[in-house]
Amino acid sequence: MSGVEILDNGTRVLTAPRAAFGTDALLLGRFAQPRRAERALDMCSGCGIISLLWHDAGHRGPCTALELDPDASALCVQAVAENGIDHIAPVQGDLRMFCAAGPEQGKYDFAACNPPYFTAGADPVRAAARHTVTCTTEDVAQCACRALRDGGRFVLCQRPDQLVEVLCALRTARLEPKRLAFVRQRTGSTPWLFLVEAQKGRKPGLKLEPDILIESGVARYGK
Repeated sequence: MSGVEILDNGTRVLTAPRAAFGTDALLLGRFAQPRRAERALDMCSGCGIISLLWHDAGHRGPCTALELDPDASALCVQAVAENGIDHIAPVQGDLRMFCAAGPEQGKYDFAACNPPYFTAGADPVRAAARHTVTCTTEDVAQCACRALRDGGRFVLCQRPDQLVEVLCALRTARLEPKRLAFVRQRTGSTPWLFLVEAQKGRKPGLKLEPDILIESGVARYGK
């Protein structure tokens, strides 16, 4: 059954059982955001939650919401129409081929990705959209590198056991990690997610941010 989630400033997000979103997407969308007029790319956008969250927070620059699953992308199309948004462009496509050539390369100022966490399972739709056989960490990093201008920013989230793989993939793609934060349920608990922001073509220099704590379903920055 489909559903509707209302963001802080009234933006409607449409969901379905196979195109929902979790705390990780909300945290990613708030960890770093495009400036108001910047050109943005939301990779693995699903129902469009991150693009719509940016809009809800005030972003009005051109935004591409790229998603492999046609049903999830259709939800984003519907949400954009229902909200009367004219700057978000849902695109159903494979990030491995996005910005492969031509004027699309290097035109984005900001990009984000909530990438696959899961191995392929019994659900073929979920598997196609979310497992790392169809979308690897290297694929995500290389797409961001192609899409971003020099100095453009890229953010993504992933599980902590993938930290070394993610940082290596970012550097290989000329995306230098600049900010890193771990997400914990509470102080002293084991991190279950990390968020990282990188910049294309910049010098090394990583800042470790305070932990993000999840308490009573609310995320806050802790010490």
